[in-house]
Amino acid sequence: MLDAAFWITAGAILFLLVLSGFFSGSETALTAASRGKLRANADKGDKGAEKAFDVTEDRERLIGSVLLGNNLVNILATSLATTMFLRLFGENGVALATIIMTLLVLIFAEVLPKTYAITNPERAASLAARPISLIVTIFAPVVTAVRTLVRGVLQVFGVQTDPDSNILAVREEIAGALQLGHSEGVVEKEDRDRILGALDLGDRTVEEIMLHRTDIEMIDAALPVAEILSLCLDSNHTRLPLYRDEPENIVGVLHAKDLLRAMHKMLADGRIEPQEMAEFDILTVAMKPYFVPETTTLDDQMHQFLARRRHFALVVDEYGTLQGLITLEDILEEIVGEITDEFDTDEENDLIAAEDGSYTVDGTMTIRDVNRATDWNLPDDEANTVAGLVIHEAQMIPMVGQVFSFHGFRFEVIAKDENRVSELKISEL
Repeated sequence: MLDAAFWITAGAILFLLVLSGFFSGSETALTAASRGKLRANADKGDKGAEKAFDVTEDRERLIGSVLLGNNLVNILATSLATTMFLRLFGENGVALATIIMTLLVLIFAEVLPKTYAITNPERAASLAARPISLIVTIFAPVVTAVRTLVRGVLQVFGVQTDPDSNILAVREEIAGALQLGHSEGVVEKEDRDRILGALDLGDRTVEEIMLHRTDIEMIDAALPVAEILSLCLDSNHTRLPLYRDEPENIVGVLHAKDLLRAMHKMLADGRIEPQEMAEFDILTVAMKPYFVPETTTLDDQMHQFLARRRHFALVVDEYGTLQGLITLEDILEEIVGEITDEFDTDEENDLIAAEDGSYTVDGTMTIRDVNRATDWNLPDDEANTVAGLVIHEAQMIPMVGQVFSFHGFRFEVIAKDENRVSELKISEL
């Protein structure tokens, strides 16, 4: 019974199992390989990685071709094995062929190659890319026909498919990888926050991080120059808005250095005459105010700052009313965290931790900053600040001592400034 036909059939089955393993491993490698790493390796001169990057461009056609080839060799190998075992064992050969082929395919054509591929996805993808690209080209007509048929059937059931859509958006893929890495202890919280902060710049507006108009230090342009100079020297800020008649009417932005240069120029003869000070027009050394809409995204505003070589902008609403101010430093702090200098050492702490796990929080602190500092997940869809969140959820202006519970946290109002909630105590439920 073990004639030449038997050995030829056995050899063919073995060859088909090898092909099946190749298809299975290639599918896993090419789908699991990071396109970013493939691109990086390709830039270093790795031709296999470059080919793998090109092949994975159309994943739907790639997977269709690999599955078609894998099913063809598996079905052919099983058919040959059934025929061979029928000759050897009669009717019992069918059951025996099923058991043996199942074990062989499972171990040597599925588990083994896929285990290797998932362990070394980029290397395996680079090795398999060239033959797979040839197979994709050969099977392209069949795969295209199958893809068209599948989409037609899905449309019959009301399922719409977009052939140009990506399986995963790059931003969501990066964000998900960072969150997973942080939860597993691979990515530090600070690193995660920096990268996510940079990714979020395009989704957030200046309104969310601006300094509110009630907290802006301003100078009345009508004040005597000596008094303006004194206010500049007493301030921790180098740029101060100048207003005329009312704070809403911003007429310029005074830079402390420009004012000091003007004072130094007056001192050229050794002293400053009172008449010189009285006749000095402060607006001659002030910069023109730069206004931006409150709906501008942080990403666009950062590019505007860099293009204009400005670090300071006043934020207005749709009616042109002053709402606040924003600086380049404010945007950078959304990426790197709080930036402090020698003038910020005495700045009040907006978030103070207590021994019982609760936090005393300034009401004007943004929800995003609280989440970054505590690793919480308070929602910021309806409000930008902690006080705003409490007012939104309570649907009222709360009183001191009132306690609210929502989103898994307990909020207690500690202090108020007129109608503004100035301090809260927050703890997890």
